[in-house]
Amino acid sequence: MASSQEEKGPGTRPRLRSAPHLGLPGLHGNEAGSEASASGREMKLKRFLLRYYPPGIILEYVQGGEVKTKSIDLLDLNATTDVGALVEDIRKSEPLITASRKEQVVHLILRLQEKLGQPVDHKFHLFKVLRAHILPLTNVAFNKSGSCFITGSYDRTCKLWDTASGEELRSLEGHRNVVYAIAFNNPYGDKIATGSFDKTCKLWSVDTGKCYYTFRGHTAEIVCLSFNLQSTLIATGSMDTTAKLWDIQSGEEVVRLTGHSAEIIALSFNTTGDRVITGSFDHTVAVWDVDTGRRLHTLIGHRAEISSAQFNWDCTLIITGSMDKTCMQWNALSGKRVATLSGHDDEVLDVCFDYAGQRIATASADGTARVYDAETKKCIAKLEGHGGEISKICFNPQGSRILTASSDKTARLWDPQTGQCIQILEGHNDEIFSCAFNYKGNIIITGSKDNTCRIWR
Repeated sequence: MASSQEEKGPGTRPRLRSAPHLGLPGLHGNEAGSEASASGREMKLKRFLLRYYPPGIILEYVQGGEVKTKSIDLLDLNATTDVGALVEDIRKSEPLITASRKEQVVHLILRLQEKLGQPVDHKFHLFKVLRAHILPLTNVAFNKSGSCFITGSYDRTCKLWDTASGEELRSLEGHRNVVYAIAFNNPYGDKIATGSFDKTCKLWSVDTGKCYYTFRGHTAEIVCLSFNLQSTLIATGSMDTTAKLWDIQSGEEVVRLTGHSAEIIALSFNTTGDRVITGSFDHTVAVWDVDTGRRLHTLIGHRAEISSAQFNWDCTLIITGSMDKTCMQWNALSGKRVATLSGHDDEVLDVCFDYAGQRIATASADGTARVYDAETKKCIAKLEGHGGEISKICFNPQGSRILTASSDKTARLWDPQTGQCIQILEGHNDEIFSCAFNYKGNIIITGSKDNTCRIWR
């Protein structure tokens, strides 16, 4: 894994990650500093890039003729952080940031601080209803900017839509059964992966709709998939109890992950791309080394099927949700259980971290959602009001709102601090099973069993 240093700053811990193989995940537009000519340890700083969510600065530098990047994660940055002291802390551990660059870094962090301090009182309105497919939808997903999104369906297609106009841009056809799992290769957004009950995964071009590859090898339905952030690999999880890693460039299977004794229904890469987790109906989650395919840890503790599993941003924690009504928190490095977050009266159907990895949200079949502090493990808020099970939950990128999708035909927006319901998104005629924010947090998409998806802005 990439080397990392940690220093305790005044209220903020800058986490430095040297990541030559790490793309530039989560960069906001082309927010770049001026060309810089600082040097240190034979490294030459080219420019800074600003990442708003989660807050951080990316350093682009040249070493040995090769352009590399490293990120300084500022996950604890808030309105009261002493920026001057923070920059001094960063300078102590980052040779690329020389005295001549100090003012520029202060300016960048002040911009981040200003962005984080902006109030969120956005009221969402229904913008478009899309009767997307003849047969039921399975999933919806945004590209990073939210300029377009995709829908998967029982009609065996995946459709690409323009968010601003609600127009269908193209239909990706070729699967011989239900298109169940879909994803963009965010943050790049130039490729789409589709996983199908026909046991194959296909990789498509967003620009042309051309199918680059059909990945064959699973012996049962593919029900989950994910790109790594570096956009070099796709992971597929199947009802055949295995997961596979595929190379995007060559189209080859590079690793087969075997060891589960039941279906794999959840998988997720960490942000650095060197680990992947798989959640299974065998009640366990496995942590795998991406390069070797070796199983590093088996997370044992749940007493029923896994529903959801995720890494936090800095790759130190894993959360898992289960049909046993609990969410568990694990140390990603040791594989040891850190906490059991209980309180739900029915199955936990979805779990997620906020972008900074400081809070955890859980959604349950009991019709409620809960927010926990990842550090103290305490329940901060209970989100009560839905009249049916909640199958999907997510934070907005700013971490100031939670979105839930329910079988009561509504999606709701909540304040994660107070648990107060801010807004009810009504209009669907059947269960809502999918919901998502775009990167700016100002557009929402909901997908329902009524065969429509709705754009809210």
